Amino acid sequence: MNLRSVNPWELAASLVVLGAVPAVVFFYSKRKRPSAVELETARRAFLVQSGRIVDGTFLDGAEVEAEDGRTLNMLLFQYRIGGVDYQCSQDITELAELIDLTEVRSGFPCSIRYQQGNPQNSIVVAERWSGLRGSQTLTPEIRNLDPLNLTHLPGRG
Repeated sequence: MNLRSVNPWELAASLVVLGAVPAVVFFYSKRKRPSAVELETARRAFLVQSGRIVDGTFLDGAEVEAEDGRTLNMLLFQYRIGGVDYQCSQDITELAELIDLTEVRSGFPCSIRYQQGNPQNSIVVAERWSGLRGSQTLTPEIRNLDPLNLTHLPGRG
């Protein structure tokens, strides 16, 4: 029977590896994982920084009941990239104080940021960017015009 002599470096390396395995397992089991809100904030920041912009249409704003009983504010929008139509939604519950949905009308155009290789990853609103456009100003209606009175025209007062 022939026993191989163990080199002291091999013995030290194997002890380090055997000691490192439990440390790595402990680290991964106790580390703080990002919450869903943190992941969504990071996704929006990524799209604001590197997303492409395309024109789309704001379809609707809706409140949806979540499985846990919370009410979610959702934006529904559509856009076309490369001949493919996309209809997406964005949860804006965390951004509700930034958006006044009464100012935005269904069917109005909006700008959409999307990820170039993954066009269904898209947003309309983020913390420092918004693709929503306010409602159009209406021309004031002037009634009972006297054809000889031109005071209602600018510069004719």
